[in-house]
Amino acid sequence: MNLYRDRFPGRAVFDTAISHAMLRSVAMGSSDESLRLYQPDNALLFSSLDARRPGYARAVERAREAGFEPLVRLAGGHAAAFLESSLAFAWASADPDAHLHIRARFERLTGWLVSALERLGLDARVGEIPGEYCPGEFSVNIAGRVKVVGVGQRVIRGGAHVGGVLTVAQSESLRDVLEAIYAALDLDFRRETAGGIADFEAGLTPSLVIEALVDVLRSEGCVLNERRFDVSFERSAQTLVALHSPERRPDAGAVLRPSSQTSGAKALIQDVSPNRARPGSGEADS
Repeated sequence: MNLYRDRFPGRAVFDTAISHAMLRSVAMGSSDESLRLYQPDNALLFSSLDARRPGYARAVERAREAGFEPLVRLAGGHAAAFLESSLAFAWASADPDAHLHIRARFERLTGWLVSALERLGLDARVGEIPGEYCPGEFSVNIAGRVKVVGVGQRVIRGGAHVGGVLTVAQSESLRDVLEAIYAALDLDFRRETAGGIADFEAGLTPSLVIEALVDVLRSEGCVLNERRFDVSFERSAQTLVALHSPERRPDAGAVLRPSSQTSGAKALIQDVSPNRARPGSGEADS
């Protein structure tokens, strides 16, 4: 498995585009299974579903007012906040029947996260807490009280991406911005359900979580090959930036049309359009 730790400070939309490019490369067979682990900028990740809600423009404005760069993410569900003191993750794997294995991928990735958090002395559990942000079956919480991990999945032809965020600190900032965003979107949210792992074990950092997660993967026999995104990856990501802009233009999807792609990409792009989370769909979120 390739392991990327690259981050792109001050370029939150590009950061999502590079994960999108990683997914496409893996699905086309140009890259091996890949995992990104990095500290993001403060960003507010909306879904395409959020973007269709009447309060979306106001939510984008509130995100910027709070110092969070808004963008449209790969997966479905509802808004999630990335903080500078959090750990962002993105796992891309090839699978010709990717739409049939959505649950298995969620179970595998959340299993890694729970094991890593347990190594750090935390009572980590998988499951939804009533009133949590972006609610889902595969959220990860501490002691059944506070959601600390949001995870979503995007399936395209040939592969899948499972990504999200693990909140470490800055819990008050997290709760404040989510409260404002969910109010603008007219969605339910109970602020006490959101927090970070440092609320339960002082001194924890994103770097310590990465170390624990890498140890879990290696204990399972996974060989991790450290990689950096090269110029070709960055060029590919740049073509995808428009798809993740909060003010996405109606014609942004043109970059994925067959007329602008190689023959290998033509088969890939057919399943990219957003879907509601349901068994067998292209998107799911927790």
